[in-house]
Amino acid sequence: MSTPLPWDSHFRCFMCCTPEERLSVFDVIYRCPRCGGLLEVHHARQPLRARHSGPEWRQTFEDRSGTHAFPYGSGVWRYWEWVMPSLLPEHIVSMYEGNSNLFQADRLGVQIGVPDLWIKMCGNSHTGSFKDLGMTVLISVVRQIMAQGTSNIQAVACASTGDTSAALAAYAAAADIPAIIFLPKGGISDAQLIQPIANGAHVLALDTDFDGCMEIVQAITQDETIYLANSMNSLRVEGQKTVALEILQQLAWDPPDWIIVPSGNLGNVSAMYQGLRLMHDLGVVDRMPRLVAAQTEKANPLFRSFTQGFAAGLVPVAAERTLASAIQIGNPVSYAKAVRALDATQGIVASVPEDQLAHAAALGDRTGLYACPHTGVALGALMQLAERGEIGTAERVVVVSTAHGLKFTPFKIGYHAGELEGIQGRLANSPWELPPSLDDVRGAVHEILDAHAQQSR
Repeated sequence: MSTPLPWDSHFRCFMCCTPEERLSVFDVIYRCPRCGGLLEVHHARQPLRARHSGPEWRQTFEDRSGTHAFPYGSGVWRYWEWVMPSLLPEHIVSMYEGNSNLFQADRLGVQIGVPDLWIKMCGNSHTGSFKDLGMTVLISVVRQIMAQGTSNIQAVACASTGDTSAALAAYAAAADIPAIIFLPKGGISDAQLIQPIANGAHVLALDTDFDGCMEIVQAITQDETIYLANSMNSLRVEGQKTVALEILQQLAWDPPDWIIVPSGNLGNVSAMYQGLRLMHDLGVVDRMPRLVAAQTEKANPLFRSFTQGFAAGLVPVAAERTLASAIQIGNPVSYAKAVRALDATQGIVASVPEDQLAHAAALGDRTGLYACPHTGVALGALMQLAERGEIGTAERVVVVSTAHGLKFTPFKIGYHAGELEGIQGRLANSPWELPPSLDDVRGAVHEILDAHAQQSR
């Protein structure tokens, strides 16, 4: 491994930064001490350009792909110099996250009217969601801070709608760091709840929504002994941006026309832009895809702002209960960063109703996926934009699938049992209940085959 480059990365304020301003990524700080704005990790471009040309960076990352050499076997740490070059390798906490499949969903794409469709399967990761990518970076940095003795961190904490808590609990357990989780009581699936419990995290179920949990955790982490692990901590973004890097590498560095991202707290769409911009600045790619932030109609403050050209800024909403529980967020922390990402990429924000997200997820499942409801939101947004002609039939589209469908079994069961309120269930598929009679079974099989033949005509 190369020698760490401590001068390559530093915090700076997203809102009022000046080129000479440098805050250490190993300081316990989440907002600008001057204006209160969110911080971001900035990587000085010139040292990176001096190290490699764009084609040389591409070759470097290709050479590391598929290796078992620590830590390059990770889909995050393959891009070590672009993520956290000042991190010492002995402090990296990795479960070889990332490396998720870019699924060529041509059959689904034909049905939607976008044949060149790809699904980035981020749920095929250690804890079943893209949140692993950010958490490996955050926990690794915390581990180095603790080793250096520059801060008295005793625990890490987050508010969560499920996936963040699972990732934080797993990586904190691997690093032997206590984790404190704030969850909205009754607001996540049992599959999501059991993950942090199983990993030994301290789970506090609060009788409020995610936004209420977020207020609490921000207050609690003013005590510097408890380190904040939510996406307002820009260390998370550094890991999550590798989704963009990995997508482009899997497409042989040929950017797609569009990338569609399920969007709640808006850290993910911001991270996607960070990765794309870095690749473009360093000459690895010559253009950037357009971004689509896909929101559920039940929690769509970014969409409402988008329809007014972002002129009114963020107006928080009371997020309503939605099938896409992980993005049931009415006051997104990373709003300003998301607006920058969309402006810079000529992006679009879509708002998807519940019935459409459920149908889109079921349609994806019929072509081999097992889509979580948030992926259903992104697929629903694609269906809207394709129907309106904003995404053309000849364009290449990547949809980011953020979590594994197995985390949302009640959603799947409810859909196919016709038990989801307000959902038509047009593709509901119930088991056939038959006596153990050969004649009855033979008759059912013939009926099934006849129906399939008619649908195929």
